[in-house]
Amino acid sequence: MSQCWLFLLLLLMGRNGLCQKEEVCSKSVINSCSDCIKSGPYCVWCQQLNFTKPGEQEAVRCDTQAKLLERGCKAEEILSPPNSDTVTKNDRLSSTFDQQEPVQLAPQEIRLELRPGLPTTFPIHFKRVQGYPVDLYYLMDLSNSMKDDLQNVKGLGKDLFAALKKITQHAQIGFGAFVDKTVLPYTNTNKDKLQRPCDAADKQCQAAFGYRHVLSMTPREEEFKTKVTEQFISGNLDSPEGSLDAMMQASVCGDKIGWRNSSTRLLVLTTDAGFHMAGDGKLAGILEPNDEHCHMENNLYVKSSEMDYPSVGQLASQLDKNNIQPIFAVTKNVVNVYRQLSQMIPKSEVGELSSDSRNVVRLIEDAYNKLSSKVTVTHDNLPENVRVVYTPRCEHAGPPGENRGVCDQVRISFDVTVTADTCMKTTSFTISPLGIKDTLTVTLSTNCECQCMDPQVANHTHCKGKGRVHCGICSCSQGFVGQFCECSIGDKDEGTLREACKDENGVECGGRGDCVCGRCECHTTESGNYYHGAFCQCDDEQCEKFQNKLCGGKGKCNCGTCECNTGYEGSACQCTVSQEACRTINNTVCYGRGNCKCNRCECDEGYQPPRCQKCLGCQNPCLTKLNCIECLGFDQGPFKKNCTEACSKSVFHQMVDQFTLSSKQCEQKDSEGCWVKFKLDQLVGKDNYWAEILKSRGMVEIILTYIYIRPVAVHTCSVRYTAVPKWHTNRRAARTRQCEHCSANPLAH
Repeated sequence: MSQCWLFLLLLLMGRNGLCQKEEVCSKSVINSCSDCIKSGPYCVWCQQLNFTKPGEQEAVRCDTQAKLLERGCKAEEILSPPNSDTVTKNDRLSSTFDQQEPVQLAPQEIRLELRPGLPTTFPIHFKRVQGYPVDLYYLMDLSNSMKDDLQNVKGLGKDLFAALKKITQHAQIGFGAFVDKTVLPYTNTNKDKLQRPCDAADKQCQAAFGYRHVLSMTPREEEFKTKVTEQFISGNLDSPEGSLDAMMQASVCGDKIGWRNSSTRLLVLTTDAGFHMAGDGKLAGILEPNDEHCHMENNLYVKSSEMDYPSVGQLASQLDKNNIQPIFAVTKNVVNVYRQLSQMIPKSEVGELSSDSRNVVRLIEDAYNKLSSKVTVTHDNLPENVRVVYTPRCEHAGPPGENRGVCDQVRISFDVTVTADTCMKTTSFTISPLGIKDTLTVTLSTNCECQCMDPQVANHTHCKGKGRVHCGICSCSQGFVGQFCECSIGDKDEGTLREACKDENGVECGGRGDCVCGRCECHTTESGNYYHGAFCQCDDEQCEKFQNKLCGGKGKCNCGTCECNTGYEGSACQCTVSQEACRTINNTVCYGRGNCKCNRCECDEGYQPPRCQKCLGCQNPCLTKLNCIECLGFDQGPFKKNCTEACSKSVFHQMVDQFTLSSKQCEQKDSEGCWVKFKLDQLVGKDNYWAEILKSRGMVEIILTYIYIRPVAVHTCSVRYTAVPKWHTNRRAARTRQCEHCSANPLAH
């Protein structure tokens, strides 16, 4: 029972619109009614005087109609430019063809004026005229493998005309033939073979050719029979043929083929082979792309050996442009190939041709019935930022689509929905059924301005007598600024005052306030609080959240930063104040080389968690503290004169005979070249060490030359020297002495 009540409740909600999508006005920078209209399809403007409070941003005038009414704006004061559509040409649909230009699509012209983002829908109607003329161009593959088919086609004229007369009394038939490009590797270029490319057993054979137009459109059956009877088989080397070349020329050479302006145009291609397409010409060194132009002289395609084959896209475009509907009558071995091709060419059909083409008439009848029973409408030259959706209104309708709509009935309707996403100048595009000449021209413009009912008073009291009212907002006279023109700028220009209100990014009051006499008056936030700061840069609602609460509910948000209550810390006040996990074995916090936040050490640069004891990226203290070790331990070196000032606060030392510290031993040369050995233990803090220094320094080798060495004072250290006469060139053979007590001049030894 409860489930039944729930179902009824949901049904009632749906019927009353409770499940409908809510209208939303997504505002950005709004300074005028025009800015509001451009912001979104559901944004409307309140032009009511005194709608805004003093210091309140005029942007509050822009919102959805429901919200403005809720805030107290009168319905008659709300501006919302509507969409409009005007049919400018709507001739009646024709019933039968009577030699006049028939009308199969209505309307023919429509003018739309749209708000950006707001769709409008209008209907179009199509009715296929009974007895509408048909032009059929029979394009046949005359390669050697189609020899049997040609014999049957020569007798098809009577049956073909009979089939077309069932459809219309105004039928015409033309004929063309193709093989392939007359260059290697497609055709044997031996002179004799070019003239006679068929097998030796074939008595009748015509010279190799690419595409030949044989017969222009004619209503005379006998003329068709005579011209087709004159045709003979030709030949080439490879299996794919130049069928796309032939179809392209048949499409673009309309005056030579004889296509009528008012007719259903059918192009029947019969073949038992695949097709060459764009890029295949490179095999013959043909690099020039197909230009989609007519190149027929004396009924022959003269650029066959100079231009590449067309691409499928090029061919589809020209077929569509010239309202030609292809029917591919192909043998079983290539049916799948042409079905794939048909998927890329709108309004085309594929039929399986018997091995000798006996069933071609029935195949054409079936294909025509399929093409004529289905109507596909689409558009051309659609401007940027314009969207069109077609919704068929018929019994066998296809799904709504942005590119086209499909109906399987003779008389059908479509709902066409047009949306302009941005403001734009007047432009136009066309809508038409594929394969049909009739078109609908849609002229489109956008409505991005407000037609406000402004009072015709030069100095309105609403503006303190210093300006006009436009769409509810004051437009101040020269020398006055402010929401109500209340500020006289005196000898200063308005630009100077406004410049004082711009933040570091050049935005006036950060977009959150009004510049009044050179100072920012900040607006209220959506929740009713105020922005604050010299440039309205602060609000107290944008701080970090914890457990979906601002500042975790344990602090106050101030200009984007949480100020935590006593006992709490963290960027969102998410932690209780504690240093337990930051304490070291000597009861310090992070060894003085970091800060304890949220009970975790945030170490200074280079020092590693968890307690900042080691520094992987710091310089070696054996090198950085050598000068202090030298001056503290031996009263010499660069810091000798200011040793206390330079070193006493960072290095505490003790002279020892042997080390007691377990840290790494440092061994460095001092300023006099003696080896100094010491150990360092880092204390609390970054630049704070305990040092043990060995009293004796290490041995140094001195090489002396008898004549040029003068006596010098030598400090107490172990010295090893080598005396070498000036004329002695072999030092390795020189005498070496060991000096253990060097307080005297070493030369005395």
